[in-house]
Amino acid sequence: MTLDIHKIRADFPVLDQQVNGSSLIYFDNAATTQKPKSVIDALSHYYASDNANIHRGLHALAERATNAYELTRTKIKEFINAPSSDQIILTAGTTGSINLVAQTFGRANFSKGDKILISNLEHHSNIVPWQMIAEEKGAIIEVIPVDERGVLDLAAFRNLLDASVKLVAVNHVSNAIGTINPIAEMIQLAHAHGAKVMIDGAQSIAHLDIDVQALDIDFFAFSAHKLFGPTGVGVLYGKRELLESMPPYQGGGEMIKEVSFEGTTYNELPYKFEAGTPNIADVIALSAAIDYVNALSKEALFTQELALLAYATEQLITISGLRIIGTAPDKIAVISFVIDGIHPQDLGVLLDKFGIAIRTGHHCVQPLMKRFGLPGTCRASFAFYNTFEEIDLFVKALRRSINMLQ
Repeated sequence: MTLDIHKIRADFPVLDQQVNGSSLIYFDNAATTQKPKSVIDALSHYYASDNANIHRGLHALAERATNAYELTRTKIKEFINAPSSDQIILTAGTTGSINLVAQTFGRANFSKGDKILISNLEHHSNIVPWQMIAEEKGAIIEVIPVDERGVLDLAAFRNLLDASVKLVAVNHVSNAIGTINPIAEMIQLAHAHGAKVMIDGAQSIAHLDIDVQALDIDFFAFSAHKLFGPTGVGVLYGKRELLESMPPYQGGGEMIKEVSFEGTTYNELPYKFEAGTPNIADVIALSAAIDYVNALSKEALFTQELALLAYATEQLITISGLRIIGTAPDKIAVISFVIDGIHPQDLGVLLDKFGIAIRTGHHCVQPLMKRFGLPGTCRASFAFYNTFEEIDLFVKALRRSINMLQ
């Protein structure tokens, strides 16, 4: 499928603006993706026409809102090939999904001396929740190392696996350096030792085809805002037997069947884990985001992004003193880099003066930055709506910024 990038860019209103007198160049897609007009319209339509609470009302607005909300759950199920829509738990984000697993599966299954394996590539949201439950239960966290390219050491991973490992929690793709991890092989190895696997899919959901059944994933989490959808919505997929065995995470309305002062009977999946009034409008808008990606073909989008990655890499390595951090052979369109003698934050500030949005800092992966001996990096991350011309302007502005700072 050939993409009409000019037409696609017209679908994203935010891209058509001036920042500091220059046309916006948005290269911060790993932090959050921009939203097509169809997603914005879906949000507006809900509040203008269907605003009502879901599941509880019998009037027309409540029924329309409920149907639209549950349709999103069905579309998510199809998007990741889950066996059933009731295995799709709607949360506030990837962080919320990981915390749910830590506080429910972890609390029910971890004991003193049990091991949790994470990797040196993890975002803080896939580190801290496991540290919290490990401290509470007396479990032990061990870390899968990465090499100088930012590639996980699979030999070390195999050596860490034994009968004491209860969970392997790793990201599918590194948010900081773009490494694509070999999760199919890692899941197979973990299962051979009786461990369950939690995959943080925040950075892979918009780029790679996800089939949770083919991969045999136990838990998979992602955020809507990384998939051209709204903020404040996340997804947790889990195998049915695991979700049914886990206690509720929060108490309140919706997650119950019957309440008395003598006791409470909990609801069935997925509502057992969805207490209170949810983020209705943004969940409904996620449906439009999924429709948008499906209409364009994720394979075509990823091909475009890889072409941008290759071109940007080719241009950046010609800059004296620039060093790319993360050179894995398999990666998404993310380039982290440093410039000799220049602080990343200074570059970020100057590039903004040219209307160019990149991310600087530790990218919520302080242990990974420590592994590379860096306080942080500059990160340019591309989406299919970015262009080669934008990369040319970025490289030109980067050279000017370096000259100003040296």
